[in-house]
Parts: sequence; structure tokens; C-alpha cells
Amino acid sequence: MAPASAFKPEGTFTAIVTPMQGDDARSLDLDALERLVEQQIAGTIDGLVACGTTGESVTLTDEEWATVVQSTIRFARGRVPVIAGTGTNSTHKTIALSQKAQEMGADALLVVTPYYNKPSQAGLLAHYRAVAAAVTLPIVLYNVPGRTGCNLLPATVAELALVPNIVAVKEAAGSLEQVLDLCRLVPPGFAVLSGEDALCLPLYAVGGHGVISVMSNPAPALTAALYRDFRAGRIDAAAKGQQALHPLIKTLFSEPNPQPAKMAMHLLGIMNPDVRMPLVTAAPATRVALERDLRELGLLPA
Repeated sequence: MAPASAFKPEGTFTAIVTPMQGDDARSLDLDALERLVEQQIAGTIDGLVACGTTGESVTLTDEEWATVVQSTIRFARGRVPVIAGTGTNSTHKTIALSQKAQEMGADALLVVTPYYNKPSQAGLLAHYRAVAAAVTLPIVLYNVPGRTGCNLLPATVAELALVPNIVAVKEAAGSLEQVLDLCRLVPPGFAVLSGEDALCLPLYAVGGHGVISVMSNPAPALTAALYRDFRAGRIDAAAKGQQALHPLIKTLFSEPNPQPAKMAMHLLGIMNPDVRMPLVTAAPATRVALERDLRELGLLPA
């Protein structure tokens, strides 16, 4: 495992799905998780996020959460950093999970804004400062107001960026205007990461540093190439990459995430498509669309 100080919040990080199986996906499928980790590393991604939103963290038990994080770290074998999703709508529980992830050897933490209780900006400042004070690992803030009902505003992020171990934000508000404000207000060295696959290239163009991605589950090499093309100045290639991936992105978000993502991974032979209720397996029409999109990208045989 790379030391925490070596973690760099830049590049392509996959928010991996959590493989499950059985009635109502009651059991974890660790064999499939190992296959997924190997597929991602072979696709040259820069890091893995275990137990984020895409990993169905809110329906995992604490024991399952620990198993997924620990297993991902073990399967990665230090080849890429592993970021553990530890955010909840309770500051005390978030601290407990963050400390546990640190003990297990995670390289960084992804901490979503508290959901459902809708804290104020002052509450968000207090929450994140408390979490940061309780651990030494680098922290990536996660703003996804469409799921949490709470928008972490750019000015608040800029204040939190002054906390030494808060190093980045995953921005998924879906607003380029908000991204522009973020990139303008945060200090040098603080990373703004895309949380919207459809907006990767626009975010890179205004100062972003990478992505925490859903589409890199089925398309790790293509997603990683998009960022590397941009950083190398191959703007036309990056634009073509974003355009080529757009149909798959649309299908991946045509149903609640990660229903389509898990179906895509099933079509690629990595895992079952099972999700845990209240989510349901992706619809037949979504499967057909995914087959088409994956074939067009060369990820399935024609």
C-alpha cells in the first residue's frame, strides 16, 4: 500500500460497484470483486473507490462495508490507491468508519455530504472539520446534491480546502458554473474531480484534475485515455473520446445507478447483475442498449 502522503488526487478513479449474489443480493461476491479489481488495474485507471454511492454503500451492513474495503485493498496489492467511502448522515458514524478505514490501510477517504438531514453550510463546515480532525488520511469531499438534498457550495469548499488533510472534492452538482467557481476559489494544489461522467472534458478544460467515474467500471481504459489525452494536449482525441463514450454514459444513467452499471459488468462477464432492494435489476431494454453501446466501443464482440 502506498503511504497516505503519496496519494495524489489526480487522474481516473473508478467508483467500483459491489458484486452481490443470491436472493435480494444478500451475499457479497468476493471472487467477482477480485475480477473487477484486476480488470480495472489492467485498464490503467489511477485508483479505486470502494463503497461509494455506486458501491451501494447505504444498503451494506457495517460488516459488509468493512469486508468490501478490506478486500479491495487486499486485491489491489498496492498497485493503485484505494479510497474508502466513509460518508454517512451522522458525523459520529462517519468518524468511526473513517478511523476504521484508516486502520485497514485505505489510502484516502471519500466523504459524501450528509444526506436527508440537509445541514446548512455552517453544519457542513463543522461536519467535515470534525472528520478531518479524527484521522490523518487525505479526504476527498463529495458533493452530489441530486442524491443528498444538500449542495456543498464553492465558498464552503474553499474554506475546507484550508484544512491540511482535505485535499480534493468530487463535484457532481451537474453545473459547469459551479465548477468554474470551485476552480477559481480553491487554493493551488487542491483538486477538483468530476463526479459527472458526461462533463469530464468540460471540467478538465476549466481546471479540473480528474474524475471519480461510473463509466470506468465497464470502460476503464477508454475513461483513463480521455484524461491522459487531455493532459498531454491531445484535445481532439480527448473530445472524440468523450463523444464516443456519451451513448454509454446516457445508458448507464437511464436507470438509478448502479443498476445499468452492474448489468454492463454482467455482459462483460465480470459479475452477476444483482442489486440490493430497493434497487432492482436493470430492465431488458437497458440490457439491449448496453449491449449496443459496449459493442460500438469495441468492448463486446460485434
